[in-house]
Amino acid sequence: MVPLHPGRILVIIPPSDLRFLMTPEPSSENAAPPLGEVGRITGVFLDPKKAFADIVARPSWIVPVILLILIGLAFTYTYSTRIGWDRYVHQILDNNPRVQNLDPAARNQAFEMQRKIAPYTFTGGVIIGVPLMILIAAAVLLLMTKIGGASLKLKQLFAIVAYAMLTGVVSGILAIVVMFLKNPDDFNMLNPLAFNLAAFLEPPPTTGKFVYALLKSFDLFTFWTIALEAVGISAAARKIPFSKALILVLAPWLIWTFVSSGLAGLF
Repeated sequence: MVPLHPGRILVIIPPSDLRFLMTPEPSSENAAPPLGEVGRITGVFLDPKKAFADIVARPSWIVPVILLILIGLAFTYTYSTRIGWDRYVHQILDNNPRVQNLDPAARNQAFEMQRKIAPYTFTGGVIIGVPLMILIAAAVLLLMTKIGGASLKLKQLFAIVAYAMLTGVVSGILAIVVMFLKNPDDFNMLNPLAFNLAAFLEPPPTTGKFVYALLKSFDLFTFWTIALEAVGISAAARKIPFSKALILVLAPWLIWTFVSSGLAGLF
């Protein structure tokens, strides 16, 4: 204390103690704790806004990818043991004009070869196809969000797509259940669940391939996944509201749906 004037003093406070005179910062203890994997997975279905806010803050994808691969392998194994691949291969080859033009011996040889490799093809497709599909979708959404004026990272979008596609775990479980409930001869490998418009039509060749593929794409689980991706994008980029994020996700999906359906009709 330094005397300045009779009755007045100057109090000198060390700089290190000035923080006690400042407005206290909010305690980090009041912040929401990070979600664990169980919380994230259940949150995707019960509270997606909160779950995706946590996912984009700490992007990770290993658990959802593993779950999607496991349910795909479980479906393939159940189909192999419960139904078998004969009916599926017949469904594919009997609708192929090139195969029908072969002589009976060559046709039987083609059938046997496809029947043997079908389970391995599906298994490899699940293991490789799941992460590859997520990567392609994330890359497309990265481009769309840049067009929308947001700067997101690929790892954020990869995590968003991976968790959004957990709807496939639900549809996979339901498809396995249907496999046990239905007569094996009535199970349609190409469209196992009646949650799309194509479920009310006869499969090709009765229904045109383009129409069947197009209506099959308008699926409840597909729209559910699209909505979750839009929630994730709006959580990652605050300047993009859910409505705009939904358009950014729907636009490339519609383009792909019509292109893939057209290719199905041609080949």
